[in-house]
Amino acid sequence: MEKIAKLIVDGTTYELPIVTGSEGEKAIDISSLREETGLITLDPGFANTGSCQSSITFMDGEKGILRYRGIPVEQLAEHSRFVETVYLLINGDLPTGEELDRFSALLNDHSLVHEDMRAFFENYPRGTHPMGILSSMVNALRAFYPEIPERTEEEEINKTVARLLSKVRTLAAMSYRISRGHKVVYPRHDLLYCANFLNMMFDSPVKPYVFDDDVVKALNVFWILHADHEQNSSTAAVRLVGSSRVNLYAAISAGIAALWGPLHGGANQAVVEMLQEIYNCGGDLSPFLTKAKDKNDPFRLMGFGHRVYKTYDPRARIMKRMCDKVLKKLKRKDPLLDIAKKLEEIALKDPYFIEHHLYPNVDFYSGIVLRSIGIPLNMFPVMFAIGRLPGWISQWKESHEDPNWKLHRPRQVYTGRKERDYVPIEKRG
Repeated sequence: MEKIAKLIVDGTTYELPIVTGSEGEKAIDISSLREETGLITLDPGFANTGSCQSSITFMDGEKGILRYRGIPVEQLAEHSRFVETVYLLINGDLPTGEELDRFSALLNDHSLVHEDMRAFFENYPRGTHPMGILSSMVNALRAFYPEIPERTEEEEINKTVARLLSKVRTLAAMSYRISRGHKVVYPRHDLLYCANFLNMMFDSPVKPYVFDDDVVKALNVFWILHADHEQNSSTAAVRLVGSSRVNLYAAISAGIAALWGPLHGGANQAVVEMLQEIYNCGGDLSPFLTKAKDKNDPFRLMGFGHRVYKTYDPRARIMKRMCDKVLKKLKRKDPLLDIAKKLEEIALKDPYFIEHHLYPNVDFYSGIVLRSIGIPLNMFPVMFAIGRLPGWISQWKESHEDPNWKLHRPRQVYTGRKERDYVPIEKRG
């Protein structure tokens, strides 16, 4: 028997169906609410609003659960390569050995970018943030790789997906090299996805890049942990922009722009900047903890708390272990890691942080991992974008193929002036 919720307005009762997801989560379907009652719901920030039904990622913020296509992220981080996880997200199942080889080869085949795109990079104003450049470059890809009429829609989408997954990595490394005045390093056919990126970033004629298995593994894990995260701000942006039936490049460009913000993809950069500020002030945490607890102080501890997780972010535990492993392997001692661990230890015991569910999130340790690998601070959000790309593509594809697709068009509650007449300029006092 279908479950329903009852809404009583001015003595009239309306029945709304309750939708149940595969993991038991429930939602009230209000799609007919305005038609039946003339009312809409008001939900600033969409904290209580489900915009779609999706089979890609499951999260339980109270229990600290994250699964891609049903597989716990902990298992993927331990056993999977990033490219294998990409395949899982986009296609719904883990690939066979043959399918993974074919998919990896396809990504290598599309890894080069049009040489004319270098002119775009070289003419950007110095000091431009890499996320702004990346968003523009992804949008420009459509001009360099237009649709071919002879292809079916499915063939066109598959080609575009392969281009994006491979070329975004190349574009990111290219922008970094050009910004430093270094010669661009081209992708190599004999290297896997993550190793290829590191080589394009750091190889040099005078000092060839030396691969470390633990560093390559750390990058795989970083990107796996960021591959998708349900209906977050940037994913919602991709779905919203994609709902107008723009091309995939434009939708992904919108996702990159949304990810840029310091409360989203820029958070890992903000964490390192905060830890650096604490270090520069002598490493004393007390004044920073006091400021964080003062509701009248705009300061906030970056890397703590999450809109969905009300317990420890499962990705943070994995990232913390990877952080320790990489620094130990590289024989590096990072004072920011010491501050981070001390800060986490205090916060996990502090009643204020416990009461407000302020547990470390994935950004708290991921920035230190990127820093140890050699990624510059302003590239941190770009690294997040590369990792989140398969999630955006999966979400766009699912939305695109949804038989119940609708153009996203939120409503509002108007609070402005009531109707009034136009006043000629000479009569305005």
